[in-house]
Amino acid sequence: MLALTTFMSKNDKLSQDISRDWKTLVEFINVYCSNRHIDSDKNLFDLKTHNIQEIYGQDVFLCPSCSKLLAHALTKRSYCPMHPKPACRRCPDHCYSPAYREAIREVMQYSGKKLVLSGRLDYLFRLLF
Repeated sequence: MLALTTFMSKNDKLSQDISRDWKTLVEFINVYCSNRHIDSDKNLFDLKTHNIQEIYGQDVFLCPSCSKLLAHALTKRSYCPMHPKPACRRCPDHCYSPAYREAIREVMQYSGKKLVLSGRLDYLFRLLF
């Protein structure tokens, strides 16, 4: 199971970056799904390769399409060869297929605005600096 402790022995800075990115992905997709997919059936998100409870600190319930997107995003981030990792939109070698890239772009755009407007200014600073 890929957890935060898996990367701790390699490089502390790298492990902190990856764990922060994992948490951001979970939070953004969770916000998006809970606000945009209100009427869909949601199940507990469970991925055998990542411990979501350890990453996010709580259980996450997502619809099937958001579960698939999150599983894809966590896997791609876990094996990203870029160090330091650039923002996906600035990456010279896209690992997401065009459909996933468009879906994650929509999630990031919607959730980023939602979180900044709800008082999460740390995401605004992360985008700007």
